[in-house]
Formats: sequence, C-alpha cells, structure tokens
Amino acid sequence: MRCLKVGLEAFCRDGHLSVLAARDAARDADHPDISIFLDLKLHDIPATVAGAARAVAPLAPTYLTVHASGGPQMVCAAVEALPDTRVTAVTLLTSLDQASARELGISGSPSDIVARWASTAVDAGARALVCSPHEVALLRSIVPSEVHLITPGIRPAGASAHDQRRASTPAQALADGSDLLVIGRPITGEPDPRAAAIAIAEECRT
Repeated sequence: MRCLKVGLEAFCRDGHLSVLAARDAARDADHPDISIFLDLKLHDIPATVAGAARAVAPLAPTYLTVHASGGPQMVCAAVEALPDTRVTAVTLLTSLDQASARELGISGSPSDIVARWASTAVDAGARALVCSPHEVALLRSIVPSEVHLITPGIRPAGASAHDQRRASTPAQALADGSDLLVIGRPITGEPDPRAAAIAIAEECRT
C-alpha cells in the first residue's frame, strides 16, 4: 500500500491545502492512487469530534486518527461522521512508558492498556489502530484481521530512539504483523532523506 501521512503540524499550518499538496506530489510521481493518512489525533467530546471529522470529509482520507482514550462514544461519533474512512484509534502514545502512564493515573502495563483501549475502540467501529511495535503481535492476536495496525516508534537498527520509549526496527514490526509503518525523523532528520528512505526500505526486505 502506498500511503502519505499528513500530520498535525502540516495541517495546523496549511489546513486542507496540506492534503491537496500531498496528492499533487503523489500524482507528479505517478502514484495517483496514493492513500492519505490524516494524523490529527482528534480528542474531544463526541459532538466536536464528529464535527471535525465532517470538516475533513471533502478530503476523503483513507485514515483519520482519533485518540482511543476519548472513549467509545467519541470513536463511534467519528465513525458515523466518516463512514468511508478507516477511523484509526491511537492507543498509548509511543512516548509513554509504564511510569508515565502511572503518573497519569492509568493502571497496568503498556501492553495491558493498549489491549484494553484497542478492543474498546474496535467495538466502537474503529477499523485501524495505532500502537507501538511492542504491542503489534499482541493486537494482531486479539483484533480481527481486517483491522489495520499502524506502527510509529520505528527506528532503523542503530538509530537514536529520540523521545520514543517503545520503539523497534521496521523489519521486526512488519514480522510481528504491522500493516503500515510511520517513520518520521529517521528520514526527515537526515541530510539525504531520499537515501535514508531507500536504506530503510532495503532493511525491511532483509
């Protein structure tokens, strides 16, 4: 699957134009059928999230992220507002570990939290989930196969983890059952992003 992520920074700066520009770039690269992963991580009361989802409906994103921690009613509101989009529930952020979760009053290990939130979100209609590489295999064993698993916190072998607490290599995440890898700074932070992307693609093939 060919997919371009439009994240929160780009969308806050350029709005709908960020998605249109991504599609134009894909078309220029002879990939007119590119999927758009609109990573806005919506988190608010159900009515507000539904309104935000309807506001991006003209962009027809393949994926739109919402926070699973917003609860099943919020996830359901997004699903009902965008029935043709894979509403994607973000579980525990990859920048958080067990100590961080405990500080927020969330009990259990990261795996326990992710499994609970993922199951609740899928029951509410989410058709994709975001989880760290550490939980991919677990979720693949408990959610339906048609639910897509999207994995941030991806770092090539030997690369810095930056602020990611639960990271892994692209090859391992794919082997564990990830459908899409989210790889940002290991590409965008390199002097030659194209070469970095090619090297990561090669690592995935080994």
